[in-house]
Amino acid sequence: MIYKELIIGLMRSGIFGFGGGPSVIPLIRHEAVNRFKWVTNDEFGEILAIANTLPGPIATKMAAYLGYKNKGTLGAIVAVLAHILPTCLAMVLLITFVNVLSNSAIVTGMISAVLPVIAVMLGVMAYEFGEKAVKGLGIYFGILLTIVCLVLIQTISIHPAIVILVFLTYGAFHFKIKAKVKNKQRGVE
Repeated sequence: MIYKELIIGLMRSGIFGFGGGPSVIPLIRHEAVNRFKWVTNDEFGEILAIANTLPGPIATKMAAYLGYKNKGTLGAIVAVLAHILPTCLAMVLLITFVNVLSNSAIVTGMISAVLPVIAVMLGVMAYEFGEKAVKGLGIYFGILLTIVCLVLIQTISIHPAIVILVFLTYGAFHFKIKAKVKNKQRGVE
């Protein structure tokens, strides 16, 4: 049964994931967390962070992880194929019509209509992850780390994977640091 779920869930996200990796992430999250409950929302956030640090397309890395987690190596292969095969077949079929479709006002309108939906889906996901960050770090520290992240990526132009790796490393030690600070405060008081 889990193979069927992997095929359905990841094929659906592959078919409807218009625009590449970032637009597919909320779809994979819906299938993995809400519909089939393969992982928790927190675990999905960890998978997303790790997938962002590795080279290659994020959606296929996430599909491979979800398949491997549920059914091992064969599950990873099935999940990746289920995710990429519909798109590959569609590309082969549509390439013959590319010249006709590229100049069509209808296709241009369809693309324009889908972009706001993708933006809202990414915004909702970012908001939910932001809420978790504020709960775990506190509002002021969460805002401070957000600003640090923006400066590192936008101003200094550090590659996002490096920033994610630094934040993952910090996150691994955050609760230990927080506990030490509380213990020192208790010892002083």
